[in-house]
Amino acid sequence: MAHAARAEPNAAGTFTKERYFRLVTEGVLEPDDRVELLEGVVVAMAQSPGHAVAGDLVAEALRRAVGTRAAVRVQRPFVAGRRSVPEPDVAIVPGRVHDYAKSHPTTALLIVEVAEWSLAQDRITKAAIYAGAGIPEYWIVNLRDDQVEVFRMPERRARLYRDRRIARPGERLGIAALEGASVAVDELLPEP
Repeated sequence: MAHAARAEPNAAGTFTKERYFRLVTEGVLEPDDRVELLEGVVVAMAQSPGHAVAGDLVAEALRRAVGTRAAVRVQRPFVAGRRSVPEPDVAIVPGRVHDYAKSHPTTALLIVEVAEWSLAQDRITKAAIYAGAGIPEYWIVNLRDDQVEVFRMPERRARLYRDRRIARPGERLGIAALEGASVAVDELLPEP
């Protein structure tokens, strides 16, 4: 962060999405700072080499599976309400990349987070954010256990997913919102 001392939250100690975006235009945050807004709190993001490789693998596999039916965004802002602007590792969003030249997406067909050190945050905080935003499908590529945690059937008001299952190497995962699109779990995990 460029000038973190100037970043002042509101009276409740949290940021709105509008104030968060002003932090960049005011020079408090640099555009390439690795941070995201989660439930009103600016959170730093870090990546191990394995996390970075898994993110690349996920993006490549999803681009192959989706083709031109939707846009695949990698580590780009996603507006999930007034107090959350996460930057998911990969998001499949409706339309084309050009559709988001003037505003960040507020909906997605699938969001994928890669987790090594952030499993608790991804399972609890981010799952609640994405369910609350009505994202129909959310995957956590769990590098610790070499599996993908699949969350479906969001309940917006309760901010939770009713369906959760584990997909392991050797299985294929269909993308619920894109008929016929699927990826092998093995394509998403770096080699040990």
